[in-house]
Amino acid sequence: MNASPGTVYLLDDDPGIVKALSRLLRTEGFEARGYTEPAALLAEFCADELNCLLLDLSMPGMGGLEFQALLAQRGLRVPIVFLTGSGDIPTSVRAIKAGAVDFMTKPVGAEDLFRAVRLALAHAAEHRRAITDTAALAARFATLTPREQDVFRHVVAGKLNKQIAADLGTGEQNIKIHRGRVMVKLGVVSVADLVRAAERLGVAPAAADPRDSV
Repeated sequence: MNASPGTVYLLDDDPGIVKALSRLLRTEGFEARGYTEPAALLAEFCADELNCLLLDLSMPGMGGLEFQALLAQRGLRVPIVFLTGSGDIPTSVRAIKAGAVDFMTKPVGAEDLFRAVRLALAHAAEHRRAITDTAALAARFATLTPREQDVFRHVVAGKLNKQIAADLGTGEQNIKIHRGRVMVKLGVVSVADLVRAAERLGVAPAAADPRDSV
């Protein structure tokens, strides 16, 4: 038997919809977990698995947009597909801007539902890959010596080798050597790659030196 392509959480205050959509999703091989109460979903939500959320927009008590905001506040990043009984363009725009993957009007056709779920799970998989890649990059960055880290920060600040050498009080040839080692250790081939690496790692470029503008 093939492994599930991902877990689909479903939150809707109508038990009949939860049951019907859960059954439909399972026919396509998805692991479906349905809930009618936000608290129950939160109690069983597993952030470590590949997942997405089908979320009813209008629910008594806490609505879909409020639940979306609550997930964000708790640091639970999960791709959301909103379900609503009536089309509401301003609300759909608000949901999408807050990170929703799709906004669908009930009743939802099977193929449209499967398409939206696959797209949401693809978003989840991409986010997971990005986290893994960033962790690997951080591990490589940790292998840089203090001097190599200094050179790295100066390079991503857009400075030339001679400027970096003057800032760090060393020779330009030494900077070239350190710069080459940084490129090798980080597994990059261009300055543009280094800049992107700095952004992903949250490493701030070296501050400008007044002498560089003289």
